[in-house]
Amino acid sequence: MSVPVKLTLYTRTGCHLCEDMEQVLRELATEYEFVFDSVTIDNNPELERSYSAKVPVLARGDVEICHYHLDRVALMAALGEARV
Repeated sequence: MSVPVKLTLYTRTGCHLCEDMEQVLRELATEYEFVFDSVTIDNNPELERSYSAKVPVLARGDVEICHYHLDRVALMAALGEARV
């Protein structure tokens, strides 16, 4: 059994797009080997500078996978790259 890929979902409080992406990720995580942490950017100046206009943002480490809506093709590519 391999180690799950770790992803980060950057969100804002009260963001419906963020909630939508988080729900889809929860569903996909049961099918694919990844885990994710949801990080709220509110009240974090550095994260707000980086992601404010793009939330939700899904990333693997420092690499942005997608923003606004889940891009399944980009997610699958990122998961594949993480396994190499």
